[in-house]
Amino acid sequence: MVPAGLILSKRVDSLADTYHWFFGKENGEVAKEILQNLIEKLQTLVSAKFETLAPVIARPNPYEAALRQLDIAVEKLNLDHGIHEMLKHPIRALIVNIPVVMDDGGIRVFTGYRVQYNDTLGPFKGGIRYHPDVTLDEVTALAAWMTWKTAVTGLPLGGGKGGIRCNPKEMSKSELEGLTRGFARALARFIGPFTDVPAPDVYTDSQTMAWIMDEYSGIIGRNTFGVVTGKPVRVGGSLGRNEATSRGLMYTVIEAAKELSLKLKGATVAVQGYGNVGFHAAHLLHEIGCKIIAVSDSKGGTYTPEGLDPIQVQEYKRRTGSVVDYPNSKMITNEQLLELECDILVPAALENQITKANANKIKAKIVAEGANGPVTPEADDILFKNDVFVIPDILANSGGVIVSYFEQVQNQMNYYWIEDEVRAKLENTITKAFKVVFVMAQQHKVNMRTAAYMVAVKRVSDAMLLRKGKGLVPLLKALPS
Repeated sequence: MVPAGLILSKRVDSLADTYHWFFGKENGEVAKEILQNLIEKLQTLVSAKFETLAPVIARPNPYEAALRQLDIAVEKLNLDHGIHEMLKHPIRALIVNIPVVMDDGGIRVFTGYRVQYNDTLGPFKGGIRYHPDVTLDEVTALAAWMTWKTAVTGLPLGGGKGGIRCNPKEMSKSELEGLTRGFARALARFIGPFTDVPAPDVYTDSQTMAWIMDEYSGIIGRNTFGVVTGKPVRVGGSLGRNEATSRGLMYTVIEAAKELSLKLKGATVAVQGYGNVGFHAAHLLHEIGCKIIAVSDSKGGTYTPEGLDPIQVQEYKRRTGSVVDYPNSKMITNEQLLELECDILVPAALENQITKANANKIKAKIVAEGANGPVTPEADDILFKNDVFVIPDILANSGGVIVSYFEQVQNQMNYYWIEDEVRAKLENTITKAFKVVFVMAQQHKVNMRTAAYMVAVKRVSDAMLLRKGKGLVPLLKALPS
């Protein structure tokens, strides 16, 4: 490809010749100088733009990654090609345009997505995220992962996901409310307590869910609390939902420690990411006797071999905006935290944190994925060979969707469960799921991630065959191999 700058430079000479003829030689030289200055500025802007886009261009397609994970599970299970082909595609992908009246009186139109991936086991279930980089491929991948997450935990739910391409940090509360209610109206025909049940995700929260529930209820003419989960407790939310993801992670760590004969009292823990999941994970593990030696956020981390008090660190972060420079501790980077000598590592920040570049430097005995996709497939293989026990995201951080299901049940049956009851049900559900996945891993001599996908994919594919029966066989045979 010819560089854009070279093409533009040649155009300068051509245009300058035209100026010479039209304005005379002296004015033509001035024109040429002006054009050259303009081209230099354009080249700078183009270079800067491509530098900004480079990380996005280099980022792996999340849907392709989701399909690779599915491929591995299908191969291990020796599933029919036709079933595999059907599982590779969502049932429905909705794209909607939402006009919003902004605070300045102008109108902006935002693009929203809702992907309904698979509902063989039950209603579609999955969060809604607001982010400027939301894409249809990303939402589709997340919907696929939700399908496997609900299946591996044994919930009677399918998988879905939604998102709106916007920057919520630059929007007022009234603008976000208008956007949310517009999205709810656009999706109203496609969601419902027995159809598709959204929940909070990135940059959405219980208030977002309350707006959706209220708008949907107004459209159909009656209160319908079960249309979304993750609501405020006062309008149909469940007790125990706020810390559910972290509590579920703690239960999986307890089970992993039993299998590895690791004593948790005094076990050292490092937590990358000190948001809702990271803080609660640190606090809950600290409560059962673990020693939290390091935590971090987007600005950096803090390390104390003697141990940190998670609540005090959280209070310090609330006051200062970061865990960095916490008193009587050593500053470390996020990269250094991952490579610390510790018993348990909880990556609860972003995806792709442990890669083939640093996987051999991971010294933890257990890696419990609080975030989605913090370990790359290449790193997974390295950790498995190094006997690092990875609790995969679709199992480790499934506590949130489990308690979301409990919220659905309470809404639909008009039940009210106290927090202890919610916790007991969560422990029972996720512990049972862990044991099933662990047995699958041992039987097939695969890592826990592959085993989790095998369990999930088998449950969905078995249900497809049971539901469709003989009617599915001709369809499968008709699909190209």
